Amino acid sequence: MHPSALFKLSEEDGLLAHLAAFPFCTIAAGVDGRILVAHAPVIARPTAAGLAIDFHLSRGNALVAAVAQGFPAVAVSLACEAYVSPDWYEDKDSVPTWNYVAVEAEGLVAALDTAGTIALLDDLSAMEEARLLPKAPWTRHKMSPGKFDGLLGGIVGARMAVSRLEGTNKLSQNKAAADRAGVMAALADHPIGRRMRDL
Repeated sequence: MHPSALFKLSEEDGLLAHLAAFPFCTIAAGVDGRILVAHAPVIARPTAAGLAIDFHLSRGNALVAAVAQGFPAVAVSLACEAYVSPDWYEDKDSVPTWNYVAVEAEGLVAALDTAGTIALLDDLSAMEEARLLPKAPWTRHKMSPGKFDGLLGGIVGARMAVSRLEGTNKLSQNKAAADRAGVMAALADHPIGRRMRDL
């Protein structure tokens, strides 16, 4: 995360809302001396032990071999980003930068059992199908008997026990009002421009 407290997001409800709106995460871990990365949709949920982030990986993913013994990882959800040209600032003694909105979670990853993996898949599809309303939601029960169980063997469910959850909302807050106005005008209807105006 960006080190400046000016850009920090720490309110949990807002961070969880971000993960629900932008659930596709990059998951990175150091395993056996290698940095491994996976990309997966996630579900954040409270558990008796605290906040958890559930996700699944293809059995062919390099991280799968480490899931059984567990490993520390970081999951990053990037909402939007944009290059910011110094030409957009009133202050001409500026350098290029990037504005972005992201949430980062850190914790230990362990395997989900079969029931937990099925619940994860059901919850993920329900969350995404709700975005497609008024289309009738898809559920696995629409599949041919036995087909879902056969495909289930091709993935591994995992749960991150979250020890840190924080975000960055870097939207030129460190700039003068005239400089921010120049960036918003240049970015116009770009998602970062809209977020800057909302801020």
